[in-house]
Amino acid sequence: MTDIKPLRIMHSEAATSFGGQEHRIFKEMVAMREKGHYLEAICQPDAELTTRLREAGFVVHTMYMDGVVNISAGIFKIWQILKRGKFDVVNTHSRQDTIIAAPAARLARVPLIVRTRHLASRVNSLLTYTWLPHCVTTVSQYVRRQLIERGVPAGRVESIYTPVVLHAPVEHSTLREELALDEADIVVGCVAVLRPNKGHRELIAAIAPLMAQHPRLHLVIVGGGSPVYEQLVELIGEMKLSSQIHLLGTRRDVPNLLAGFDLFCLPTRQEAMGTAFVEAAASGLPVIGTDVGGVGEMLVHNQTGILVPLDDLEALRAALAKLIENPQLRVKMGQAGKDRIWNEGIFSTETLANRTEVVYSHWLASTRNRN
Repeated sequence: MTDIKPLRIMHSEAATSFGGQEHRIFKEMVAMREKGHYLEAICQPDAELTTRLREAGFVVHTMYMDGVVNISAGIFKIWQILKRGKFDVVNTHSRQDTIIAAPAARLARVPLIVRTRHLASRVNSLLTYTWLPHCVTTVSQYVRRQLIERGVPAGRVESIYTPVVLHAPVEHSTLREELALDEADIVVGCVAVLRPNKGHRELIAAIAPLMAQHPRLHLVIVGGGSPVYEQLVELIGEMKLSSQIHLLGTRRDVPNLLAGFDLFCLPTRQEAMGTAFVEAAASGLPVIGTDVGGVGEMLVHNQTGILVPLDDLEALRAALAKLIENPQLRVKMGQAGKDRIWNEGIFSTETLANRTEVVYSHWLASTRNRN
């Protein structure tokens, strides 16, 4: 928005791995910089986010964040950084960095301290959501409702969806050639890190009887993670389904693989948002997901996909059968999902930046009025 002045924003993150949360921080910082704002970050020295942000041209301050000594030293160091930099906003992302960066921001009198909640798990302590930050952003309305029910004032919580970077349409997927499949084969795809709560075992249990009915039905699972990968290899072998269930591990060509699927299914047991459903829909795929967390916000039930209850294996199998056996419905739902993602812009980086500007500006005005 043109009437919003450029802000000086500091992000902090304690995690050293690079998962969905860190992807969100990276995309948010890039999007806000493109809108004319100035951003820096505070991370741990061995964090992958540190490397990626520096490669993208951001200033990144590093410090270890575990232990009482590092917490105390970190508060003092961040206080000095914030005082020198005259930042308007500090946005924290994990419990550990909030415990360090938020008190430092309070001491430095930063006008707005925001904590972002990325997870769908139950919040135990409200310390890093009410006492330390001024306000909280969440990645879905579901997570926002969770925090409000837990006791965070509704006026201090706003949801801002994590954006999905849209790729140019893939003209020809190499997936079927790789697996020696042809166009008559039906491919159900699943892209997600291999963790117990992602529902891969449930997906295999639901689709296995359908494979006996449809010999040309295949399931392609994309994603890595031990020990689940090894457990799934053993399970598939025991079920004698190795010719129809394909584990591809971690891949860098997900858009290429999505273009080779006929439908997407991820029966996750817990999900704050679920960008995998958005990415699949953007590729023109109908999607099936469990009605948990923010998944219901990622698709429109019976229009762009199908929501099934958690732990209802029969409902999951029925949803799979419905789309496997009805190619016209697959095309209809896939097109509806694609139109929603590409035309409405709900999950674009531009929408993220615009909404973040509005939310920050509203809260900055509110905190300044209180002071």
